[in-house]
This record gives sequence, C-alpha cells and structure tokens, in this order.
Amino acid sequence: MQRRDFIKLSAAAGAASALPLWSRSLMAAMPRAELPIPSLLTPDPRGVMNITAQQGKTVWQGQSVTSWGYNGSLLGPAIQLERGKAVTLNVHNALPEATTVHWHGLALPGDVDGGPQALIAPGASRSVSFTPDQPAATCWFHPHQHGRTGYQVAQGLAGLVLMNDEASGKLLLPKIWGVDDIPVILQDKRLSADGSRIDYELDVMGAAVGWFGNTMLTNGAIYPQHAVPRGWLRLRLLNGCNARSLNLTASDDRTLYVIGSDGGLLSEPVPLKTLSMMPGERFEVLVDTHDGKAFDLQTLPVRQMGMTLEPFNQPLPVLSITPLRVMASGTLPDRLVELPALPEQVDKSRWLQLSMDPELERRGMLALIKKYGGAAMAGMGGDAHDHDDNDAAPEKRRADGGMAGMSHPQPQQDEYDFHNGNKINGMAFDMAKPAFDVPRGTVEKWTVSGEGDEMLHPFHIHGTQFRILSENGKPPAAHRSGWKDMVRVEGWRSEVLVRFDYAATKEQAYMAHCHLLEHEDTGMMLGFTVS
Repeated sequence: MQRRDFIKLSAAAGAASALPLWSRSLMAAMPRAELPIPSLLTPDPRGVMNITAQQGKTVWQGQSVTSWGYNGSLLGPAIQLERGKAVTLNVHNALPEATTVHWHGLALPGDVDGGPQALIAPGASRSVSFTPDQPAATCWFHPHQHGRTGYQVAQGLAGLVLMNDEASGKLLLPKIWGVDDIPVILQDKRLSADGSRIDYELDVMGAAVGWFGNTMLTNGAIYPQHAVPRGWLRLRLLNGCNARSLNLTASDDRTLYVIGSDGGLLSEPVPLKTLSMMPGERFEVLVDTHDGKAFDLQTLPVRQMGMTLEPFNQPLPVLSITPLRVMASGTLPDRLVELPALPEQVDKSRWLQLSMDPELERRGMLALIKKYGGAAMAGMGGDAHDHDDNDAAPEKRRADGGMAGMSHPQPQQDEYDFHNGNKINGMAFDMAKPAFDVPRGTVEKWTVSGEGDEMLHPFHIHGTQFRILSENGKPPAAHRSGWKDMVRVEGWRSEVLVRFDYAATKEQAYMAHCHLLEHEDTGMMLGFTVS
C-alpha cells in the first residue's frame, strides 16, 4: 500500500466515529468503495471526441451485473466543452439495440440536439458538430429513444457535460477535478431476483408512478467514501434517477451553498440546509470542510408514491466525505455572475396541459398497492409527492386525491394499453406531428399545467435555458431563479420565459416533456419546431 493511500484510509477510519449511528452501521455492513470519478474527456487538437455506447459488467454487492455505459461498463466520462470552441462528437453504438444521445442542457440546433428522431442503429455511428455558446454550467448526456429512454438510462447510460467559459474561469471556485471539484451522479437501481441484471420493466405501474429502485448509487457505487482537502468543496450534483426525487442534506446539518443550477452559475450563493432535486436536475453546491470533520451527504425521505419503501423511509447516506489535513485553495465568492433582467415584453403565450388517463392512474395505483402494500402510497391518496412551500394551494386540489373508485377496485379482465396513457394538451406524443412552431429569437411565456393530475412532473424543454416566472403558482426560490431547463409542475401551474436561438425542423424537432422517464416514454412529450 502506498503511503498516501495509508494516510487516506487511516484518516477515514479515525473519522468514522464522528458519523451518525445509522451511517456507521451501514459503513460496517459493506466493503467501503472509493468514490469513482469519471474521467475528463476533452477534444483532440482537431476538436474531435469519440464516444461508444457499450455493454459491460458491473459488480454490486458481490454480483456481476450486466450494465451499459459510454466508453466503459457504466455511466460515462465527463465531456469538457469550452464556450466558443467548435467540437465534433463521434458517437458509436455498440449496444444490441438502437439508441440516441441527447445533450441535456446544451442550447443547440435541432439537428444535433439528439432527440428521439436521431436514432443510431446497432453497429452504426453518428457525428454531430457544433460550437457551444452559453455560460458555464453542469449539463449531462443520456439516451432519448422514445419508448426506451427509461430502460436505457436504467441500464446505466448517462454522463456529465462540463461547460466552461472565461467568466467562470476568473472566479476562485474549487476546480481541481476529482479533488475539490467532485461529480456526484445519484441514481437508484433495482436488481433481478438472481442479481444478474437490472430489473427494469415498463408496465402500468411504472407508467403511472415511474420506475424506482431499492438501492442508491453514487457515481455507480453504493455509499462510497471520498477523502478531500480541507476548505471549500464543490459538488456537481445530478439527479440521474428515472423517477425518484431527492432531498439532499449534510448528516451534521452543515450548510449547502448553492452556486449554480441547470444552466449555469447564480448571481450569488444561496445557503440551504436541504436541497430538493427532481429527476434530471443539476445543482452546483459548495460545502465548507475547514473544520476537518467527516460527514455524509444524505437524502431524506420524500412523500412520493413508491419512493418511501426501505431503505428510503429514513435518512439514507449516499456519500461519506472525509477532509484530510492538506488545505484546498478554492473560495466561496460573494458574487458569482450577472444574470440578465427578465424581459419585460412577451411575444406570445402558450399553454401546455399535462394529463394522465384516469384508467392508467387507477390501474397504476392498484398495481403499486398490490405489489408493495399500502406503505408504498406514502400516506397519500392520489398525490404523487408531498407539497412544500412552493406547492399550490390545497383548495386547488381534488377532494378525492385523484383516487376515485380506488376503495372498491373493479376486476381487470380486459387488456389495457398504457403506452399512450400520458398526454400533453390531450395528445400523446406523435413524432411525425410537431405541435407548434416558435419564431426564432422571440420571447414566449409557457404555462405548464398539472391541474387535475396531482402527479409530480419535472418538465424539461430542449434547445434553450429558461427563467422561471412561477413554480406551482408561487415565485421560484432564490436558488431556482437562475438559468434552468427543468421546472417543477405538481398539481398546479408553472410559468417559464423561453427563447430559442437555433432552428429545429420537423425532421429534427425539439422536445418538451416530463422528465419522469416513464411518463415521457408513455406519451407525455411533444415536438415543436423553431424557424
């Protein structure tokens, strides 16, 4: 063992006594894995990067499991881009089925955005070239094949995109990759009974509440540990779950300073004790580790159907952090970047009504209760999620909680096709028929409504970063007031200001959809063009 490794392990062992009892018991119950750090993938001198979607094996809890990844068996590298520098990404598909790659959070023309039309057949390749022109941000890439997005993400296909620019480079933020600038990709997984594969099935229950697992992974590892320098630690957080929301805190209640959201840095740090994250969201957080004390990053229980089963019914540690004696050099600036004022003039308003077929909701809830019992309902009627300070007023919700007819379930003798059970404006997704056209360069207000549905919908819009005007009828929280590509819709209305600076044709339309992947795969998505 090398001396530096011995020092790390000795420090981690000495600090274990400072952790909460439940954290120490979990640590003792399993081998301690080091946090895997994705490699940085940068363009070659010609501006070219190569990515291969491939199948491999990953070991979890002693079992060798078939998994998918980019340039490896699971997840992928972190792709580093510079604002204003042209790149070409060559994507090869070595998987047994077709796939796509969507550059989630990057504002790109429709023909390189990577929506469901951009299929790459098994054994085939696709090259996309573009020049990114947007502020520094933590984005990500993942599959987007309609009807198979949830499956392919669950198998392990996901990776970060680090967008850099000159302004962020001048800030004295932590920026040593894997040392004080740490990627944290959070995903839940469920394995088959024999432990040989990831147990994914798109069924009526998943179409209603989403697919969820019983194990949380951090960068593909179960509750790993990471030794860091003392000082300011930067965490680039991605909720990469198919459907699960997260409530992240430090086990010792230390403050999380949010410095960035989906589309880039905020104007100033926002201190929080608990950070809620929907599937697909990213936040950048700074944590002060000057005290040298070990702590866990953990997720607290959420009231979301299916998501409160063990071990998620109590605080669950996802990453053990142990500061070392070496000091870090990054700082927490008082000011970060200047955000432009919200536009005063809106050129057009649009209404997007999200809805679920009542029969899908009924059957989905029944299937959930039958498989997991009443505890899976998280003490709710038909609400998919609890309602915090940003939620709609109670009087806007249905008195029956969306569960009419549930107390006396009817026999299910007929076959029900749930694949188009989720809709926007009364229509399930039709790849051949974009819903509308947006004039390029105009500012529009989109109202996304979940009224009458009561489900949690993390709503994502391709091709842009937007600003939130209201979220479930209330002004957005300070850390959600910067550039975003995800907005929370839950039983009420959310409003965003959008502008598109690139074209998207009918053949390569942009998408707007719920990022609860099973909702997306069963119809809650529309295409639109920009001209």
